[in-house]
Amino acid sequence: MSTVKELLLLLLPLVLLALEAPLCYGACVEVDSDTEAVINEGFKLGCIYCKMRGEVDATATVKWSFKGSGDSDFSDLYIYNDTRRKIIDPRFYERLDWNGSKHTMDLQDGSIYILNVTYNDTGTYKCEFSRLLKYSNYDYQTAIEKNITINVVARLTRGMASILSEVMMYVSIIGLQFWLLVEMIYCYRKISAAGEEALRESAEEYLAIASESKDNCAGAQVAE
Repeated sequence: MSTVKELLLLLLPLVLLALEAPLCYGACVEVDSDTEAVINEGFKLGCIYCKMRGEVDATATVKWSFKGSGDSDFSDLYIYNDTRRKIIDPRFYERLDWNGSKHTMDLQDGSIYILNVTYNDTGTYKCEFSRLLKYSNYDYQTAIEKNITINVVARLTRGMASILSEVMMYVSIIGLQFWLLVEMIYCYRKISAAGEEALRESAEEYLAIASESKDNCAGAQVAE
């Protein structure tokens, strides 16, 4: 039976991994924004700043600025602070919406979404992410700045590198799932085989005890 226990302990981490896998979708990953927008369609400007210490309370502010292809300086575009949002640049009135973290002041995703993209939206967008970490004895301020240059085109074109990276991502996911399945089947068979062996040993031990008891009874009757 000790062999069965060892195999169960071996299988337990794999089972826990399978159960926890769906939760991984909630993890924060800093992915670069797309840089090619299609005319008259919507476009997401991505700006993600992950918090390394998830257990620490924090508040964050996101400010976007825009410098058009013909502009010399950045102008304020959008600000999100304390769950309140404000469009500052009149060129984006009724065309801009928040697409980041919702219902929280502890922002990690500061993305925005542009509706009905025009050629005038071509240019550089600056995302300024400011976070205040609240430790028990003090506060700590962190900040990052990301520049995203957007090109507006008539039709979206995907590069070969983008296509290959997406294919490799799906291949990796399928490969990991297949490996997990093989490991679970292997462990199940080992446990099943060990269980059958244990049952067989128990049966043999029972028969041996029964045979010994029968011999003892026969010997007692002869003595009488």
